[in-house]
Amino acid sequence: MNLTLQPLIDQVRSGDPRALARAISVVENRSPGWSDLLKALFEHTGHARILGLTGSPGAGKSTLVDQLARHYRKQNRTLGIIAVDPTSPYTGGAILGDRIRMQDHFADSGIYIRSMATRGSLGGLARATADVTTVLDASGRDLVLIETVGVGQDEVDIVRLADITIVILVPGMGDDVQTIKAGIMEIADIFVINKSDREGAERVEREIRALQSLALRSDHWTPPIVKTIASEGTGVEELAAAVSSYEEYLRKENLAAKRSIENWQQRLIEMLRDSLLENVQQQLHGDLPRYATEIAERKRDPYTLVEEIVGKLGKN
Repeated sequence: MNLTLQPLIDQVRSGDPRALARAISVVENRSPGWSDLLKALFEHTGHARILGLTGSPGAGKSTLVDQLARHYRKQNRTLGIIAVDPTSPYTGGAILGDRIRMQDHFADSGIYIRSMATRGSLGGLARATADVTTVLDASGRDLVLIETVGVGQDEVDIVRLADITIVILVPGMGDDVQTIKAGIMEIADIFVINKSDREGAERVEREIRALQSLALRSDHWTPPIVKTIASEGTGVEELAAAVSSYEEYLRKENLAAKRSIENWQQRLIEMLRDSLLENVQQQLHGDLPRYATEIAERKRDPYTLVEEIVGKLGKN
C-alpha cells in the first residue's frame, strides 16, 4: 500500500468529513492510489446497513431520504447519503439538486451527504457508487442511504448493492404498476406509496398486491406496502419499522449471508467487466479509428475482429 495514503485512511476511519470528501473524490475520479485506498478500507466494511431507494422521477425520493435521515438521527444513528443525479448528455454536467434539498443536514456531523453524477452509467447508479459506499461503510456510519436517479425499468442495479431495496411509487403519475412491473417491481423488499393523499393511492396498492399474489419470492418474504406523505413526514416511522422487520427476517432465516454472496457474485462480474473493458480500450486506443473505418467500409466484419481481440487477451 502507498504509505502516503495511511493518514487519509486513518482520518476516514475516524469519520472526519473532510477526509471523507477527499477519499471519495480519489475513488470517484480514479485518481492515483484509488485502488490501494479501497483495498485498505475494505477490511473495515460490512457493518453499515445499506438502504437503496429507487423509483420514477418525481416520486419524492429525495424528500423521503431527508425524512428518513431525520428519523434515524433522532435515534442517534449516523448516516451516509449518496444521491445519484443524471448527467447531461450534452454538457456532461449534473444539477446535483439533492444537495439543495438536504441542506438542513449540512451542520450535522452525523450525516455525510455526497451527490454523484451518473456520467453516462445506466441502471440508476453512478459507476463508482459501490466504491463510495465502501468508503462510507469504512468510516463507521450506521446506515448508508442510496438514492438512485429515477430512470424507470432499467433502474435495477441497486439490488446488487443495497441490503434492503425500497421502491417508491406515486399515484396519478402515469407510472401504473402494470407499466413498470417488468423490471423495477421484482427488486422491492419494501414498497412505498408516496404522496398517498392523492387520488389513486388505493388502486396502486391493489395492483401491487395483485402482482404479489402471482409470484413468490425465493426468500418467501412478502414486501410490505407503506403509505407515506414525505413532505409532511407522514408514514416515515412506519417505513423505518418495515426496514427493521425485514432486517429481523433476514437474521431469523439466516438469509443475510446468502444474499450478500449472491450480490457479490454479480458485483464481481461487473468489476471484471469494467476492468477488462478498460484494458481493451487502452490496448486498442490507437487502432480503434482504423478498425472502425475498415468495418464501416465493409473491408472486414466486426464479429471476426472481436474474436481476434478476445483471443489475444486470452493469450496475454
